Amino acid sequence: MAETPERVELIVSSSPHIRGPENIPKVMWTVVAALVPAGLMGVYFFGYYVLEVIFLCVATAVAAEAACQKLRGRSVTVNDGSAVITGILLAYVLPPSVPWYIPVVGAAFAIAIVKHTFGGLGNNIWNPALAARAFLQIAYPAPINSDWRSLHEAGFLQSITLTDDKGQLVHAVTRATPLFKEAGWEKYDYMSMLIGNVPGCIGETSAIALILGGLYLIYRGYVDWRVPVGFIGTAFILAQVLPPRIETPWANDPFYHVLAGGLMLGAFFMATDMVTSPLTKKGLAIFGIGCGLLTVLIRFYAAYPEGVCYSILIMNTATPLIDRYTQPKLLGGGKTAPGGKG
Repeated sequence: MAETPERVELIVSSSPHIRGPENIPKVMWTVVAALVPAGLMGVYFFGYYVLEVIFLCVATAVAAEAACQKLRGRSVTVNDGSAVITGILLAYVLPPSVPWYIPVVGAAFAIAIVKHTFGGLGNNIWNPALAARAFLQIAYPAPINSDWRSLHEAGFLQSITLTDDKGQLVHAVTRATPLFKEAGWEKYDYMSMLIGNVPGCIGETSAIALILGGLYLIYRGYVDWRVPVGFIGTAFILAQVLPPRIETPWANDPFYHVLAGGLMLGAFFMATDMVTSPLTKKGLAIFGIGCGLLTVLIRFYAAYPEGVCYSILIMNTATPLIDRYTQPKLLGGGKTAPGGKG
């Protein structure tokens, strides 16, 4: 008599699917480690209040994650690091002078609305930190778009001198990015933008810190190179060839576009989110190129000075469509129309 085969249970969970020796907590905490250098540069250039903003974002995100999981009758898994990453990324895209209550509102929105409304980890459509940033942009436009710190005190006027239309010295500007849209503003030098000595959001100013962290994640295999290469490469090329709506000293400077604003943070840490980006290699390349294209279009032709946040959110929305049209053919199958029969 043949023996009855032992019953094996197959457990299928929502994405991300981590196989082999890796697991979700290990991946998430590695990403946290890769984000630390950019945060340290933010503290160095903007002051210790940055630590308070990061703490408020992370603590609120973790607390909201635990509360949502409890209310849904799920196991509390805040130790996996996913909520911590959301909190850090949200803090990194906020201006360093943001009032304390805005990080709290934003982090709660990111976890409770953007993440758990859709089912929790692996089910959200949009990157939670970026969706929260877009929400805060609408809810609190003045503090989100402004950095009231004196540029003289912060050392931002060491290499340039800003004047208004009357020729008077400007000591502070209401911008949280070097991507000024008004004609006549001088641009920052590449070295200042590489190390982070420019106005901007907490974790996006130091390009070199973000590049090193991103390359480490690519080396570990946690980030697919196609997304950042497609994102940065497309923005670099289009910034040279597209005619700008407003002439500025940096309008067609591709290096300035790559180093300024949130492009490096978005390319290495936001667009590469394994939950909200495509599954196939071809799809990842399309996703990165689309992010770069939309970023430059928004920077050149929209009133908003930065396009990284909205470009990634738009491409997040298109991810299911990209997956549908880039899925590989079944082994032995012929050409199959999406949703149809072979």
